[in-house]
Amino acid sequence: MKLSELDHPQLNRKGYEGLLKPLQFELMTLQHGIFQQQKRCIIVVEGIDASGKGGMIRRTTELMDPRGYRVHPIGAPTAEELKEHYLQRFWRRLPKQGQTAIFDRSWYGRVLVERVSKLVLDPIWQRAYDEINQFEEQLEADGFILIKLFLSINKDEQLSRFRERIDNPKKRWKITPDDIVSRNHWDDYQLAFEDMLERTNRPWHVVGSNHKRHARIQCMQHIRDQLAQKIDKDQVQLLDPKVAELADKFLR
Repeated sequence: MKLSELDHPQLNRKGYEGLLKPLQFELMTLQHGIFQQQKRCIIVVEGIDASGKGGMIRRTTELMDPRGYRVHPIGAPTAEELKEHYLQRFWRRLPKQGQTAIFDRSWYGRVLVERVSKLVLDPIWQRAYDEINQFEEQLEADGFILIKLFLSINKDEQLSRFRERIDNPKKRWKITPDDIVSRNHWDDYQLAFEDMLERTNRPWHVVGSNHKRHARIQCMQHIRDQLAQKIDKDQVQLLDPKVAELADKFLR
């Protein structure tokens, strides 16, 4: 897949607002289903810097029970983690039964930033494709629901968003020196992203994200559709029967 050829559809505000709340309610319902049916869900969110990963995650989880999910923003490994196999820190973050783990960046750092920044030798990141494919195969074989999203923006849109972050005091925390340095390796990252999408076995849902409203809705719809294949929505109860019984007895 050539990311430069990706479509970036638009969605006006009225259309966005009409879709957003019903989607959030569906995702909340499915999250209840994950808990009640004792599933384990992993959502991997990768993307170009400033592509809107964090904003999409916030909208996705807005109505969810915070006890049932954790967002893991993945940065550089700690000194202790560097002493371990690079996948070890992700094994520790896998969700328990009834829980959802959302990875804002993930184990794909080995074939992305570590590759482009030459933090590891070529044979090491090349080998990582087999390791990652085996890791995800093990997850699915053990019953995990694995959903993978990749958000893509073009170079001009990234520049516009970086400038907005610098100009807006409320958003300056979002930009780091590494973001600016990485932009100087745009072509190398594009190649690494395209290799990742091509060489990993479990499919990615790739979203053209120049327009945030459309990208958020498309990501949330994909998560909903994937969960709906694994969760029996007809069996989901939004109110615990014991709570309903007590409410009828004491609160009405």
